[in-house]
Amino acid sequence: MATSNIEIAQQADLWPIGRIAAGLGIPDEELEPYGRYKAKVSLRHLRTLRDRPRGRLVLMTAVSPTPAGEGKTTTTVGLGDALTRIGERAMICLREPALGPVFGMKGGAAGGGYAQVVPMEDINLHFTGDFSAIGIATNLLAALIDNHVHHGNALGIDVRRVSWRRVLDVNDRALRDAVIGLGGPSNGYPREDGFDIVVASEVMAIFCLATDLADLKERLGEIVVAYTRDRAPVRARDLRAHGAMAAILRDALAPNLVQTLEHTPAFVHGGPFANIAHGCNSYLATDSALRMADYVVTEAGFGADLGAEKFVDILCRTTGLRPDVAVVVATVRAMKYHGGVDVADLPHENVAALERGTANLVRHLTTVRETWGIAAVVAINHRAEDTDAEIAALVAASEAVGVTAVVARHFAEGGAGAEALAREVVRLCGALRQAPGPDAAQGSGGLRFTYPDDATLWHKMSAIATRIYGASEVTASTAVRAQIKRLQDEGYGGYPVCVAKTQYSFSTDPKLRGAPTGHVVDIREVRLAAGARFVVMICGDIMTMPGLPAVPAANTIDVDEDGRIVGLF
Repeated sequence: MATSNIEIAQQADLWPIGRIAAGLGIPDEELEPYGRYKAKVSLRHLRTLRDRPRGRLVLMTAVSPTPAGEGKTTTTVGLGDALTRIGERAMICLREPALGPVFGMKGGAAGGGYAQVVPMEDINLHFTGDFSAIGIATNLLAALIDNHVHHGNALGIDVRRVSWRRVLDVNDRALRDAVIGLGGPSNGYPREDGFDIVVASEVMAIFCLATDLADLKERLGEIVVAYTRDRAPVRARDLRAHGAMAAILRDALAPNLVQTLEHTPAFVHGGPFANIAHGCNSYLATDSALRMADYVVTEAGFGADLGAEKFVDILCRTTGLRPDVAVVVATVRAMKYHGGVDVADLPHENVAALERGTANLVRHLTTVRETWGIAAVVAINHRAEDTDAEIAALVAASEAVGVTAVVARHFAEGGAGAEALAREVVRLCGALRQAPGPDAAQGSGGLRFTYPDDATLWHKMSAIATRIYGASEVTASTAVRAQIKRLQDEGYGGYPVCVAKTQYSFSTDPKLRGAPTGHVVDIREVRLAAGARFVVMICGDIMTMPGLPAVPAANTIDVDEDGRIVGLF
């Protein structure tokens, strides 16, 4: 009997990907197979879907992450399978796992137990090469910048003001800051540089926000890579880089079609982190799925303060997507952790600590329902050690603020264990159809944003910090404040704000659990993402190039003599 996620996945009865595609009405000639069980769907076919009405969009989010785990991806898969089981035409849309965390702490990110997307090993390791293409496009632009300076610098780039960074899809703290160009004139001009992880790159954000190939190319051209000595921006199109970058990304832009263990179709495409980027899978995948299915479940990374906030304030604001329902995932263990219980003591019943910890859940629910006006349901991702008293307390905390909580056992039971959750999602969507009001987001214009478009960048950041995080104020050094004002004056004030901060707390202190109030959010650094069309505010100690833990997951990953991957999650 299978005992690990990878063993369950390797024992699955997968359907040929053509069969999955046929069920969606995708002709065989519009597929680009990558083996038997995964394929890209052509951009040509996606264009034919644009006149179809969109189905219902379900946004999967969660409480603030803890070492205990919440299982948001697993719940996305389980809900998709459950919707299929109760007779709905459903798809799911997920981000691609990054190799950094696969080899770092997580070991995999394709769901878990009997709620997974497959082929699991392929998805976690290289998949169809999208991240490689994004990394190459990013690093090509970096090479073209230094090459331009080396060969005369006709654009007058100030090498002290090059803002474009190289990327790598491996956690490597030693590369966060570097000096390049050493070794004499033949190696170019020495300057400070650094590496980010691929998922934090602006190219990744552009890739996930682009509406088609033409939009991708236009956005790539808008990237500001450096400034001249008189502070004039230098863009990728000035270096004539955007055409080659788009060519590298052409095939990657087509969404990847795979399946769940129960053969529900899934798009797995794009992969920005929600703590250092905007945290949503590609717009192209989600929009296309909505044209092919009646219900689409998509996941935004980490808690509602991060991924869901960016889904609403960046993706929905700029694309017109509107979620009908938000599913907020919580676990008994996570609530006890937020109530002050140490990780080692989480298996033991502690109703009092759980009740304290539900403050974290309640704040996320308040944000989803009152700030954004999205209908919500709580999914209690069940674990075997959860007690009846703890579950009852968690249900009561949800119901006290007017939200139904449903126990879901999809990890152990697959889609059958999430049927009650699926029925509640369908019920909420039906209620919105019958009586659309100010809280009915999809089709009624009822979605509310955290801040208005015409607010200043500073006020947008302040709105997120005070309304979503519970902070008392936002601070920044004189230099950072000046940079924000300069971006405002240069015409970028209309852009949304993308906050980079720890995922473990509403604050910038990862050790501050629960639902803290009155804390201060300090902006450490500001980065313009002109092609992605947002401004990144880096807060606290968060890093855009993570490091590996003391015992990396890579230490347990291996391949046997028959070529089977072992030890992966």
